[in-house]
Amino acid sequence: MKRRDFITVLGAAAAAWPLAARAQAGKLPTIGLLVPGTPSSHGQWFASLVQRLHELGWIEGRTVAIEYRWAEGRRERYAEIAAEFVRLKVDVIVTTGPAAPQAKKATSVIPIVLALSGDPVGAGLVASLARPGGNITGLSMQLPDAAGKRLELLREVVPVFRRLAIMVNAGFPDAVVEARETQAAARSIGLEVATLEIRRAEDIVPALKSLKDHADALYVTADALLNANRIRINTFALAGRLPTMHDFRELVQAGGLMSYGPNFASMFRRAADLVDKILRGAKPADLPIEQPTAFELVINLKTAKALGLTIPPSVLARADDVIQ
Repeated sequence: MKRRDFITVLGAAAAAWPLAARAQAGKLPTIGLLVPGTPSSHGQWFASLVQRLHELGWIEGRTVAIEYRWAEGRRERYAEIAAEFVRLKVDVIVTTGPAAPQAKKATSVIPIVLALSGDPVGAGLVASLARPGGNITGLSMQLPDAAGKRLELLREVVPVFRRLAIMVNAGFPDAVVEARETQAAARSIGLEVATLEIRRAEDIVPALKSLKDHADALYVTADALLNANRIRINTFALAGRLPTMHDFRELVQAGGLMSYGPNFASMFRRAADLVDKILRGAKPADLPIEQPTAFELVINLKTAKALGLTIPPSVLARADDVIQ
């Protein structure tokens, strides 16, 4: 063997050694990332988690192994991935609300960290926020008055606002709860409500077409499936001159009008802190479910202009970020 070829082979072997050593000796703890969406819809959030883990000393391939699985918004994939992680005997599973029930069904032993969830108590995932019990902990977006505040913002921005359409994935319990809260808030201020229930990506466009100019604004509930199809939703809404309200900034960056909610990247970084504690010996049952302490208002002025809307100075002054 030529010297150059030998050095190449040696270098490749050295690079592969840490993972090989883990496979043979089981030395590296393993984190399984059960991602409900796609790299484009969820990748940046999970990247924030991995970056925070790196800051805490968990370096992929050296001090920790990370298994990535992307469900691409397909509910049937949640159970498949969770079962695979159980077979792999990962040390921690990190996921979000849509896949949490399937992860819980798959294991009562492996710790599960919810980087995002709606109402984990109401969903039967944990006993309480303060004392989760079992093998699940994480972060919750349980925000009973957030829907009302989002509608107030829409009323300030949309000149004629009498009819609201709410898009919801009927197969995701957290989204159904949010839709109910939004319906109640809308009716309390005299709005007519049309609810667009979808269960798969193919339902989105027909649901939007069914509106036929019978809505003044569209409220998009938080959900992995809708997030994965955010460009399709916002493109259709823009073509129909329909202002949209979302739960988080990434949908506004993808062409939505406004969002009001927590910063998801910050929540994923906090989830990494919980993973760190678990890998160092803490039990999920002893780690309280956390909630965001701050909300951000994000406005897309380019979308507002395309819709023919003028954002009032009083609303702009309250915005945490304005996309030009």
